[in-house]
Amino acid sequence: ADDPTMIHFLLLVNKQGQTRLAQYTEWVPMTERSALEGEVIRKCLQRRESECSFIEHLDYKLIYRRYASLYFILGVDNDENELAILEFIHAVVETFDRYFENVCELDIMFNLEKAHFIVEEMLSNGCIVETNKTNILQTIMLMDKMGT
Repeated sequence: ADDPTMIHFLLLVNKQGQTRLAQYTEWVPMTERSALEGEVIRKCLQRRESECSFIEHLDYKLIYRRYASLYFILGVDNDENELAILEFIHAVVETFDRYFENVCELDIMFNLEKAHFIVEEMLSNGCIVETNKTNILQTIMLMDKMGT
């Protein structure tokens, strides 16, 4: 593909299919977002645990992983490395865990801005730019210390 973007969106979804965090790396109109999220969530949540966690959907490859009550779903280019994306999902979870001290759905809901900030520290224009938890959390810890 001519487009260098690798990761198009990241969704955090609970077992009931409610989106708790949606982060897009390119502009998608709101009407398209809700339709896309509905289809993506339905496809991922319908799958059994024994099934592979990679699905092709429209122009995306969906890669997802469930941690406790949350599904982390990424829409990536079709030629993207699935294992690298699963590793990235794990890095996001570990970073959330370190910041929120055992992250749960409520942490994301009540600290949505900080959750977005953490993801933005890790992703830039659809590319993974940072996976070191200390580096990612340095800025947010400083912001917390300054009371912003």
